[in-house]
Amino acid sequence: MIRLSLALQGGGAHGAFTWGALDRLLCEEDIEIAAISGTSAGAMNAAALKAGWAQGGRAGAREALTEFWGRVGAITDARWSDWIAAMTPTAPALARAIEWSPAFRAFELTTRLMSPYAYGPMLRNPLERILRELSFDAVRGPMGPALFIGATNVRSGKIRVFSGAELSPEAILASACLPTLFRAVEIDDPATGRREAYWDGGYTGNPALFPLFDKALPDDVLIVNINPLYREELPDDSAAIQNRINEISFNTSLLRELRAVDFVRRLLDEQRLPEGAMKRVLLHMVSDDALMNDLNIATKAIPAPVILARLRDAGAAAMDAFLAAHKSDLGRRDTVDLRAMFA
Repeated sequence: MIRLSLALQGGGAHGAFTWGALDRLLCEEDIEIAAISGTSAGAMNAAALKAGWAQGGRAGAREALTEFWGRVGAITDARWSDWIAAMTPTAPALARAIEWSPAFRAFELTTRLMSPYAYGPMLRNPLERILRELSFDAVRGPMGPALFIGATNVRSGKIRVFSGAELSPEAILASACLPTLFRAVEIDDPATGRREAYWDGGYTGNPALFPLFDKALPDDVLIVNINPLYREELPDDSAAIQNRINEISFNTSLLRELRAVDFVRRLLDEQRLPEGAMKRVLLHMVSDDALMNDLNIATKAIPAPVILARLRDAGAAAMDAFLAAHKSDLGRRDTVDLRAMFA
């Protein structure tokens, strides 16, 4: 049995890419998912997977993910979604159409000019109702992978990682709380003895890798990346600039942790640290930067069923390609060249 841990990025509706990747990975009967660290959409994918796993193993996890994203997209019948997909333009054209639609422009302007506290308590995260349909007894329970969910403490600016008995709908909503859209989620913190406010975990860990470095967990960490690390084109309009700012800020914490992994590895290779003093992490990554470069901040915010379906299929294809090329490398070697990444 091959054991690995997963690190799932946040990125709004683009998390449907992760859904497809997880759905494909769960088909591999000889791969055990020992732990998952997730942020925002990654946290929601992780919670749905574990809730389903506790009720029906791999098949239950796949079914729970499909049901969750079906509710997000509001179209669950494949006959309808396939018909709509056949009648719609390419992903880049659809992304631009959503971005430049009057409704999205009005929404974007409102979030920039008005605080979510101005709306009163009526504006709630629309995913809250869907999220509360999951069994959090199962999410907190021992069946399936260990979960680590990151959120950002508003007052301290530090990450808080929720796990075990701390996992709740509020913890997942805190991990996905964009401060321009929603009021901070308040949760009691036993470490400080006070009620703390939390924003999206992507600002401090997207996702947090360090919980996966525990010696009891596998050496292999597979990152599902949905925020492109590289864009060739220079953004030259306000929407494109805002989109790239969002991507860079949400990748910064991940790159910082990857640099730390690379530093530790070099110390071990140069025998400046004794082998075993720190964990030698074997990193892997599944992504589709070409597709993500075709999408934008609008497709993150608006869960259009056609985009969700294409993201799901792309995630499954990316995971399939990774497994075909690198399944034999799991437990043996890295498949991410960190030296080249930071050159």
